[in-house]
Amino acid sequence: MKKYLAEMVGTFVLTFLGCGAAVALGCGADTASIVGTAIAFGLAVVAMAYTIGGISGCHINPAITLGVYLNGGIDAKDCGMYIIFQVIGAIVAAAVLAGIVATDPSAVITTATGANTCAYGAANGLIVEIVLTCLFVLVVLGATSKTNGATNNFAGLAIGLSLILIHLVGIHFTGTSVNPARSIGPALFEGGQALADLWVFIVGPLVGGALAACIWKCIKPAE
Repeated sequence: MKKYLAEMVGTFVLTFLGCGAAVALGCGADTASIVGTAIAFGLAVVAMAYTIGGISGCHINPAITLGVYLNGGIDAKDCGMYIIFQVIGAIVAAAVLAGIVATDPSAVITTATGANTCAYGAANGLIVEIVLTCLFVLVVLGATSKTNGATNNFAGLAIGLSLILIHLVGIHFTGTSVNPARSIGPALFEGGQALADLWVFIVGPLVGGALAACIWKCIKPAE
């Protein structure tokens, strides 16, 4: 149970700090806000990797969990429970963030919870999320592999930095999800277009995670 709770806490931190930065900085208003939000998401992952990595592996992302499961890293039960607790953590984080914004009389942010939407249509958003999630999960699988030299010693840093790069590319197109749990929580409180586009941010990352698992199976070092 501890590893499931760790995933809930980790996803809460990622969603609250990442989306919180997007709200506080007015992400998308200028280049600085985009860079700041990207860094926030990346640093949140680094922090959680070294906080709960030894407990649960710090997936804090259903797409990563799916990729690890398809590579035989966890069993079906853990895969399902991880995803459930990740979604719970994201929903709680979005609720807290929505409450903070609702009680701030100076808040004028349109997307008050850092929710994702498809700026250039669902097809474009789906492609972006599939490709970016595939690249991100591939980094996770490679960096944490125990057969890939000593790279797993620096996995948290590699994963966090790669997430910064992923956000720098994706924010313009979708706000960057690459994480169904991170999108579900804010969308439930944002409603509107964010809720209508939510399927993109569930399907896209899961497909991308599965693709990454297939790619890693082809190139991973021998035991």
